[in-house]
Amino acid sequence: MGVRKAVLPVAGFGTRVLPATKSIPKELLPVVDRPVLQYVVEEALAAGIEHIVFVTGRNKGAIEDYFDRAFELETSLEAKGKDAILSELKQTGLPPGASSFIRQQGALGLGHAVLCAKDVIGDEPFAVLLPDVIIKSGRSCLAQMVDAFDQVGGNMIAVDPVPEARVSSYGVIAPKSRNGKLIEMDGMVEKPAVSEAPSNLAITGRYILQADIFPLLESQGAGAGGEIQLTDAMARLMQLQAFYAYEFDGRPYDCGSKLGYFEAVLAHALDHDEIGEDVAALLQNIA
Repeated sequence: MGVRKAVLPVAGFGTRVLPATKSIPKELLPVVDRPVLQYVVEEALAAGIEHIVFVTGRNKGAIEDYFDRAFELETSLEAKGKDAILSELKQTGLPPGASSFIRQQGALGLGHAVLCAKDVIGDEPFAVLLPDVIIKSGRSCLAQMVDAFDQVGGNMIAVDPVPEARVSSYGVIAPKSRNGKLIEMDGMVEKPAVSEAPSNLAITGRYILQADIFPLLESQGAGAGGEIQLTDAMARLMQLQAFYAYEFDGRPYDCGSKLGYFEAVLAHALDHDEIGEDVAALLQNIA
């Protein structure tokens, strides 16, 4: 069975980018002319995802509104002949029935957020995309993973090589064997010491998981931070099923941190068809 559904956990507080996220969901912070979450949704759709499950929390109603139709705005733009802007606006919507919004009624961790989507996902494999990570790539990162998944099945994590001196800042995988960009793995280590790291391949916020993860999440006790951790359940599933890492082509940006967010804005502004050249000139003048 192919990957048709994706879970986007969007209930977090965005504490690393406060105070900006005091009243605006971190997922809706703009990167040039569209919010962070729009890029992630576009990545999922480009991979053939047919249904997106947004796991939300309190004060996240703006996310649901964003992906809804804005009839008054569309009517106004149409009346004024602003067809180009209207076309862009319509692309932010999702087709009827292509999304679900589920409330996570407590900050109980990423594993708990994924578990909240159980009834919508059912018994089929599904993707998880962390919504504060934008991956800039020619072909959607998730699409690359889906291609590999269609060949080998099992479970899959996106990974990205980082400088060995910085591995202690990331969760990294323990490789078992490698075939090109596809790596069979047998473990994960969270923020290891440089001398003890099994690799420099950092886990990058994209997953394809079998529905067998749900019973494990249901029985998973609290882990780090007193929360239900997805990595703990994945480690248990790894003992039962094949687990792969995929070293994707692309550049990830952690928009959940202030520096990562700035890097994402800068990279996308420089690559923007309308303002890219002006941004490059502006940066040259500032330097």
